[in-house]
Amino acid sequence: MEIAKTIAPICLAIIMFGLGLGLTVSDFTRVVKNPKDFIVGFISQVILLPIIALILISIITLPLEIAVGVMIVAAAPGGVTSNILTKFAGGDVALSVTLTAVVSLLSILTVPFIVFYSADFIGLEITKEISMINIAIKMFFVVTVPVIFGMIVRSLMSDFIISKTLIIQRISVILFLIVFISIWIEEWDRIISFITRAGLIALILNLTMIFIGYYIAKIFASGIPQRKCISLECGLQNGTLAVFVATQLFDEIVYMVPTAAYALVMFVTSIFFVLLVRKIK
Repeated sequence: MEIAKTIAPICLAIIMFGLGLGLTVSDFTRVVKNPKDFIVGFISQVILLPIIALILISIITLPLEIAVGVMIVAAAPGGVTSNILTKFAGGDVALSVTLTAVVSLLSILTVPFIVFYSADFIGLEITKEISMINIAIKMFFVVTVPVIFGMIVRSLMSDFIISKTLIIQRISVILFLIVFISIWIEEWDRIISFITRAGLIALILNLTMIFIGYYIAKIFASGIPQRKCISLECGLQNGTLAVFVATQLFDEIVYMVPTAAYALVMFVTSIFFVLLVRKIK
């Protein structure tokens, strides 16, 4: 737990800086120019995903700590991995980048609200002396500030950054893996005892959101590339951010177990999804 507490904020800040390096102002103005697909993806990820997660923890008997851990995962935005896999799947990469960026920046407000509300809903008291405002401020410094700094660096060194995009994406994925490998190594015995309880709901939530995201986009979005993108955005969460939030609010490893389980599940299911849909035109 101590390793995760130490490295999660650092890795998250670097990952968000890497996200900022890939952004320009046009990624945000695109929302205004072509809002339909963005709105479908945004609603699916920010509103439907937590609702589905809340329904699942209500009907599946779980320890309260695991249930809250599931809600932390559901509240997290998509990560850089969704951008990479959207590209491999032949999806709308520009839409994926925009959704990741906007939802990540708004996460300093949405994540505390969803986590605190869901904990109150299921009757778990957060005993640490930390409020929604406190966690939002902490998230601001490890999420928003690095993204803005990354965008500034991108504007000053545009050609160089563009040429190193693949390396930046790989570094982000490596940092993501470092966080979870450290958790598994440090808390192996305890995680194994919890994983059977968290693994099933992580799988159900992940598959449900990939399916719902795809078919909602099929009805409301503009085309097949957008369906692929929105489905992956709904299924792939920023696990590093979820770990950061869990370590800020709680001292027990059990709250991070659903995130660890979800991280394993989402990589497997998303790869299968990419292989399944990449040839669909």
